[in-house]
Amino acid sequence: MNEAQERLDAILAQAGVTVPRFPPNSRYQSTPTSALIRQDGRAVIFLRRRFVPPPDLLSQLREHTVVQGDRLDNLAAAHLGDPELSWQLCDANRAMRPDELTEIIGRRLRITLPAGVRGAADGV
Repeated sequence: MNEAQERLDAILAQAGVTVPRFPPNSRYQSTPTSALIRQDGRAVIFLRRRFVPPPDLLSQLREHTVVQGDRLDNLAAAHLGDPELSWQLCDANRAMRPDELTEIIGRRLRITLPAGVRGAADGV
């Protein structure tokens, strides 16, 4: 973070304004931050660890069977309405490498709601 951004953040903090660091569709949007105070007194802000939710706790919307040419961004756009939500497909299917989800033709992918959002199938 540059000095001008630090000053702006300090002014906004004094006014009680919280500025989100990530857009609403980011996997890090709700990840808390912490501060490390350096010896010179400056604070270094960092993201705390993001824990991936257990897939069985995510509300399933449907399944998708992988076909030749599938890409995660296109699948996220088609099923979730936003290509930048491809990380949700990774979370739902325990993928450490996003490309692994579309490598095998015929693989069935879980399409789920994000953690903390319950669906009709959950009795809500």
